Amino acid sequence: MTDATLHRPGAAEAAANEVLATDALARILAAVRPVGATETIPLWTGHRRVLAEDLRSAIDVPAHDNAAMDGYAVRGADLPAAGIARLTLVGRTLAGHPWACVIGTGQCVAITTGAPLPAGTDTVVMVERTEAVGDTILIDAGTRPGDNVRFAGEDVRKGSLVAAAGTWLNPALVGVVASLGVDSVAVYRRPRVALLSTGDEVQAPGTALRSGGVYDSNRYALNGLLASLGAEVIDLGAVPDDPDRLRDALADAASRSDVVISSGGVSVGEADFIKPILAGLGSVNFWRLAIRPGRPLTFGRIGAAVFFGLPGNPVAVMVTFLAFVRPALQQLMGMRPTALIRLEATCAERLRKRPGRREFQRGIARTGADGKLQVRPTGRQGSGILTSMSEANCLIVLSEDRGTVEPGERVSIDLLPWATIAPLDDGKEAS
Repeated sequence: MTDATLHRPGAAEAAANEVLATDALARILAAVRPVGATETIPLWTGHRRVLAEDLRSAIDVPAHDNAAMDGYAVRGADLPAAGIARLTLVGRTLAGHPWACVIGTGQCVAITTGAPLPAGTDTVVMVERTEAVGDTILIDAGTRPGDNVRFAGEDVRKGSLVAAAGTWLNPALVGVVASLGVDSVAVYRRPRVALLSTGDEVQAPGTALRSGGVYDSNRYALNGLLASLGAEVIDLGAVPDDPDRLRDALADAASRSDVVISSGGVSVGEADFIKPILAGLGSVNFWRLAIRPGRPLTFGRIGAAVFFGLPGNPVAVMVTFLAFVRPALQQLMGMRPTALIRLEATCAERLRKRPGRREFQRGIARTGADGKLQVRPTGRQGSGILTSMSEANCLIVLSEDRGTVEPGERVSIDLLPWATIAPLDDGKEAS
């Protein structure tokens, strides 16, 4: 392949082919189908996997009524409405060691948290509301029948649906599944994602930096984003700006994966070969978005593999991944795509913007002294300033029709997956 065989679009053609962000996501999701293949794996390795079957409980959780705290197991009918009740202590029971006898009127059993309630009892009186005098336990008024008890099935009922097929197994849900006694789960196969960077200037970290070279931050950031979703990453390294080598690398990547993600080479410059190569290998759905950062994004197919050609600038890479690639991968994994958590906040600083494109500015959201959410930009918003992304906890999302934002105006923010929100350092509203 030679440069003469590659059609590079001009600026006018590029502008005419810009796709709105909402239209782009709709086209991506319409083109992506779940992998379908399933496997059964140990629950211990189930984090970040997607259930392939509905999961129902074969037991009640908890399996029996048990004490929610240390105290005395009593009959609710023996509790005093006023004054003091005197009950006879007949023994004690510990978690894992059920009491074998039935408790009669006027009797009680010392019980520890988690121990099954002895037959005949229905209430636990906390130690703080009692006084022991030999084998007599004095109980004051204030405890109601049923207090301080975890009842059988109050967490999960036997036969109930715990999680539907297509549910992502987060740490809490894995814990719930373990509480059912389940040690293996049917899940969808992890999507295989081939990852490569492009550019003569791109170098691997750990090598001596050449004149004009840049270290490959894109592949490292994308690998982390993919790992957080549970994808299987096939790392193809960096490929120079050579049409033949790029074409061979993309064809090889597509033969080994469900998704191919490249970064760089998708604009309209002299060394931007991705779009014409994709057109020759497969199909181009769109290659230009009305967003900032991330306008040059190519989406299409190479054979059976979905292809995303992300921009070369590192912030644009992360923004476009979160906005477009992430939901596509979720759908590919067999789950319903989810958006980032969107909130409303008061803007603390002026944000310059021209109408026409959707804009994602990196922001820091914090709560003010009044408990309301405020946001300010992280500083300079150039798409090559990756520290602006590492310092951010949100993206300030400005719609296509919005212009410059003045302090005090309300804006939408999307929380980044790793976000934490802290109060303002000085405890005062930002001015």
